Amino acid sequence: MASSIPTTTSGFRIDLTAGSFDGLRLDPSMPVAPLGPQDCLVAMHAVSLNYRDIAMPLRLYPAYTKEDVVPCSDGAGVVVAVGSDVKSLKVGDQVCPTFFQDFEDGYPTKQSRASSLGGLNDGVLRKHAVFGEKGLIKVPKFLGAKEASTLPCAALTAWNALFGVEGRALKRGDWVLTQGSGGVSIFALLFARALGAHVVATTGDKGKEKRLRDLGADIVLNYREDPKWGIAAKEYIERQGGTGAQHVIEVGGETSMEQSLKAVAPEGVISIIGFLGGEAAAGERRTGFWDCFASACLVRGVLVGSKRQFRDMLAFMEEKGIRPVIDGKTWKLEQAREAYEYLRAQKFFGKVVIEIEE
Repeated sequence: MASSIPTTTSGFRIDLTAGSFDGLRLDPSMPVAPLGPQDCLVAMHAVSLNYRDIAMPLRLYPAYTKEDVVPCSDGAGVVVAVGSDVKSLKVGDQVCPTFFQDFEDGYPTKQSRASSLGGLNDGVLRKHAVFGEKGLIKVPKFLGAKEASTLPCAALTAWNALFGVEGRALKRGDWVLTQGSGGVSIFALLFARALGAHVVATTGDKGKEKRLRDLGADIVLNYREDPKWGIAAKEYIERQGGTGAQHVIEVGGETSMEQSLKAVAPEGVISIIGFLGGEAAAGERRTGFWDCFASACLVRGVLVGSKRQFRDMLAFMEEKGIRPVIDGKTWKLEQAREAYEYLRAQKFFGKVVIEIEE
């Protein structure tokens, strides 16, 4: 147990009826749940944003969101109190809540999907929160709170995309195609390079091309300058002796899928992760069954990952010395709406982080 357990805390909720960032509301006296025997009270120190977080208040998120929910799935903090039956964690441990609070291993189920944070259940954009012991993972000491806050969704999604299919896990010498400079894509780039794989990165921002190359991308293609970037990617890989990308990190959605199918190698994997590009315009060609058939590849939707995968990822990061890429600008808790606006404007490079003062 701990000496003093707060009964209220400060944090944000979303009024979904607003349909805009006006729905982000700071509540200075949010109740803190009672501490059960298998629970831990965590003082949150940092929260990182995903596109999912800005999609919810804008009513763009395709799944159900609980009314008046505490937003955000990704954060890190320190355990300040533990229940009487907690065995694996102690006061003072730095931890991350897992995106799915009840997903230890295997494949996602209806039950595990219902345990997600920041949508169906209250998330981490608050100073204190109570989580079950099984919904927390201890973070290695080489990562600070801001770095650790980027891991639960963005990093683990990239890890699952590259290593989550038995028999098709990324290996040295493979080719990976990433899209943009958001968290999932950059983590995929970092993991791939650490393993000795090659990366074709895409961006629509000239100013970000050098930064992607500096992180290890073999080549950077600008999709605004070349709408057929998928064909260009495959041709480049073929010139290096390959057959296409063994892994495509698909974050754009319907608007970029056609080019992803052009870039993928036969029997390669396209991991569908996001929908940043929105829907195809009326009259615009949509990809479908025959496109997937002709590409002879595996197309899978990636739902973050399990706690076992999280442990494997942390061990890999510690072994390889991989540190998350965090955008140069950070915000305080009270500036959460500004951070949301910044992410929406796509001014960032890497992860956008909100610091929470103790």
